[in-house]
Amino acid sequence: MSAENQEKDRGNLLLNWRFPEYEKYERGRTWYIWAGIIFGLMLIYALYTLNFLFVVILILAAVTVILRSITEPEEVDFSIFEDGISIESKFYSWKDIDKFYIIYEPPEVRNLYFNPKGLRSRLSVPLMEQNPLKVREHLLKYLVEDVEQEREPLSEEYSRFLKI
Repeated sequence: MSAENQEKDRGNLLLNWRFPEYEKYERGRTWYIWAGIIFGLMLIYALYTLNFLFVVILILAAVTVILRSITEPEEVDFSIFEDGISIESKFYSWKDIDKFYIIYEPPEVRNLYFNPKGLRSRLSVPLMEQNPLKVREHLLKYLVEDVEQEREPLSEEYSRFLKI
């Protein structure tokens, strides 16, 4: 299916922007020293308790952190259509999404969150330079806003604090 046909199936394009697939943090020498010490202690503990699955998980986590630090994040295309949202090639119709909310506390937090129906995990979309009021105005036509959410998810808060 061509991009033009896909756009027809999704309705008119309302908003569109690009964002990096993950946050690339600036880490100093001190961060790497502490991370190495903590990694070493956890590795010693895992080997001492003969927990080899934990050893594998630690090694995979370390490789992931190293790879993310040496590569640049890809740009992800996000679009809001009349019939749903699109993140790269994945399309979510409005009936697949339960609620949305926006946490806007610049400069650290400027994110749009979607809670898909069912057992799918939350979708997080950085707003970048988008006007959150304009985004909210478009989304309110199709979705319910979760006004009880006042903070970003704890997992994202910890990730930013730990720079991982």
